[in-house]
Amino acid sequence: MNLDDVRFGADGLVPVVVQDARTGRVLTLAYANREALEGTLRTRRSTFFSRSRQALWVKGQTSGHGQEVLEVLLDCDQDAVLYRVVPHGPACHTGAESCFHHPLGEEGGPAHPPLGEVLERVYQTILERISSLPEGSYVAKLHQAGLDRVLKKVGEEAGEVIIAAKNSEKEALVWEAADLVFHLLFALAERGVSPSDLAQTLWHRHRP
Repeated sequence: MNLDDVRFGADGLVPVVVQDARTGRVLTLAYANREALEGTLRTRRSTFFSRSRQALWVKGQTSGHGQEVLEVLLDCDQDAVLYRVVPHGPACHTGAESCFHHPLGEEGGPAHPPLGEVLERVYQTILERISSLPEGSYVAKLHQAGLDRVLKKVGEEAGEVIIAAKNSEKEALVWEAADLVFHLLFALAERGVSPSDLAQTLWHRHRP
């Protein structure tokens, strides 16, 4: 499909949903005209049309929090667009990661973010601890013990998962699986592999 297939509104605009390609989290909703879409496709930087200023704007041009656009998708009715991006900083002008951060309803929204977002947050925390080596940090201590020790922990936790699964202990299985995933993320961080790399590989395997 091409830009001629986009069904712009009477105002010449189309709504654009921006999604973190790593976590699946929706970051913001904006609008684009044809020129903005052309700019996004050409530069691979999130480009929109500001309805208040009546002008084009590139995300991060003033804040420095740009977005690398991996994919631009048109919806089934051809009247809405999705930018799948790698964000470099918060999406919201308030400094929040996403513009959607005000839960509605009595329960206050979900008790935890989606799994992909959780994995990315844990991974980024591991990277930060490896870099800063804060005193008393488990990550710092294990990192300083060396890669072999990290890999040994992956093997140990995998064994615990097997035992919990064999014993049909759901709560124990969830707990041990979480330990395994954490240490697997740790091993990936040590070798420069990100959750996004895993997601890309799994997605290519999954797609028909």
